[in-house]
Amino acid sequence: SKDLKGAMEILIEQKRQMLSTVEKLDEHTDFASQLIFAQNRGDLTAENVNQCVLEMMIAAPDTLSVTLFFMLILIAEHPTVEEEMMREIETVMGKQELQN
Repeated sequence: SKDLKGAMEILIEQKRQMLSTVEKLDEHTDFASQLIFAQNRGDLTAENVNQCVLEMMIAAPDTLSVTLFFMLILIAEHPTVEEEMMREIETVMGKQELQN
């Protein structure tokens, strides 16, 4: 547990260093960056940031897979919602190819 916490602190510090050297901060809207920005504003402590990232790394794969599974089932059960989603994707993306 101590090793994992130490590894998280190193990764967060690397992220913090990367954020301090980028030219456009608006391109870095991932969750970890937002946590670091919140700490810089004084909204969170370093311990808060470390704990959030640690929990995200540990819990995310399980909760994400279950959430996606149920989301896909619900979409399959409601074809009108699926059609609306596809229209919205086409409106936003236009002719661009979808990417991960």
